[in-house]
Amino acid sequence: MFDPFRDFETAGYLRNCDGEKDLDIVKQQEHAFFLANLEEALEYLRRRRPIRYADFLTVHRILFAEFYPSWAGQDRAAVAPVFVSKGGVVEFEHPERCQLAVEYGLRMGNDPETMRVKPGEVMGTFAWGHPFLDGNGRTMLLVHAELCARAGFAIDWTSTRKEDYLNALTDELRNPRTALDAYLRPFVRRRITRKDWVALIRKMPGLHGVKSRDDIAAAVADVTARQRYAAFERARGYEMREAASSKATKP
Repeated sequence: MFDPFRDFETAGYLRNCDGEKDLDIVKQQEHAFFLANLEEALEYLRRRRPIRYADFLTVHRILFAEFYPSWAGQDRAAVAPVFVSKGGVVEFEHPERCQLAVEYGLRMGNDPETMRVKPGEVMGTFAWGHPFLDGNGRTMLLVHAELCARAGFAIDWTSTRKEDYLNALTDELRNPRTALDAYLRPFVRRRITRKDWVALIRKMPGLHGVKSRDDIAAAVADVTARQRYAAFERARGYEMREAASSKATKP
């Protein structure tokens, strides 16, 4: 059970607004809020040039603040400084460095030429950062879609298979700059309108996250978790450079 706050029994899954504990119901409700706020989030992104880390946080807040009122729009470093792994297979970035990882991806993604060449690397870097306790995939999907549009193309996500994508993403997390660009290349299409993009997102299969319940949280002081994270980071060989502005202002 993913319970970084250690209060699942009293507050429900991740302190959701209903105190709900049934994870299938939680994911259905979470996705309903995502769909209800989708257009507002995309409109917000349209106006942000360039897209910065604070905007990444704001998109998450727009999408999920009604369902996760106590922490939506805040990253792990602010609300629950824990290591997060998925299925015991992938370690994500240290909570104190998740902003750096996302900013690294944004520096690439805000450059149209780089975005056209490395859309998979950009997505993989967002995923490695994993700044939020939940809702990472949908948040980074919207940011990534806007960056693709600015670079003059779109990813046809409806033609992808979720299992294949997740396998490629796992490979990308282990070995950056490799698998995800190759996987996405056949699904690159010409740029589509935002109206069409909204319709496409609404019919994307598997986006609701039902049955996805394998995240694991560990305290940053946990020796085993620290060792596992350190080994995973060394294997990646990815150095995140400090951004010009050291810490974004959080909304």
